Amino acid sequence: MKIEGEFLDGEFISRPNRFLGIVSVKGKHVQCFIPNPGRMFELLVPKIHVFLRRALNPNRKTAFDLVGVEYRSVLVSIDSNIPNKLLYHSIIRKKIPELQYSLVKPEISFGNSRIDFFLQENSEKCLMEVKSCTLVEDGWARFPDAPTKRGSRHVRELIDAKKKGFRAVIFFCIQRNDAIKFSPNDETDPEFGRTLRKAARSGVEILAFTCNYSITEIELDKRIKIEL
Repeated sequence: MKIEGEFLDGEFISRPNRFLGIVSVKGKHVQCFIPNPGRMFELLVPKIHVFLRRALNPNRKTAFDLVGVEYRSVLVSIDSNIPNKLLYHSIIRKKIPELQYSLVKPEISFGNSRIDFFLQENSEKCLMEVKSCTLVEDGWARFPDAPTKRGSRHVRELIDAKKKGFRAVIFFCIQRNDAIKFSPNDETDPEFGRTLRKAARSGVEILAFTCNYSITEIELDKRIKIEL
């Protein structure tokens, strides 16, 4: 999937708040929007090589988005808006053997939540939630990197969907290519881990895929092992 825009690189300086970053670009400090609420402590460290994309709206307060990081020679997409776009792009092009559906509807209401996708092929109906994952340590991808009550609520909605006859899937999109296995991050959010394990016992399917990322393009790479 192509990622449109004008890109430039710089050196990360600081993160004054969750959505604001300061980056040095050719010696000048530039404020940029960080499109990811995660902590990303291991990624956003001073002097790390980062990539910015110019905002489409010229009147926006920050002229750039901080969208990528080069971490130990691995390119990591940190834009949490990318996974849903990538999944839509991949499913409608039949690129994921596990998700072969002709009808693809993003953002539908179910229970007390908005679920990322409703999918249908003939009589089979599927609800799927997509989670962006950037945390990988020694080949081990983990989610979340910050507590997420919203994430646990979405998983509970999928448990309910499964009980009501839907196929239910939670898809972890790991926006880098150096992971070989995935687990919930119990140290950061034990409740999410408990809820995800309950979902697996209830028949909710858990998929985790890595991505190949090159700043201007991103594609799903390989499915990796789940360890609960």
